[in-house]
Amino acid sequence: MYAIVDIAGQQFKVEAGNEIFVNRLAAANGADLAFDKVLLVAGDAGVKVGTPYVDGVVVNATVLDDNVKADKVLVFK
Repeated sequence: MYAIVDIAGQQFKVEAGNEIFVNRLAAANGADLAFDKVLLVAGDAGVKVGTPYVDGVVVNATVLDDNVKADKVLVFK
């Protein structure tokens, strides 16, 4: 089962047990979050597509680290 969730203006494909990197999320380390802007849910019973969001579906997450930086990008000109 997976879901497409709108988090901080970006869309992420999430599954149980996955770790994702989200920019611009103001939450403390270890905080539990609930995302209700679920755009699509796919599982054994089929696919539900929201208009724009699927009603009654919430994705729960836990912040693992609140001070993570992305990989440094080197640009040569």
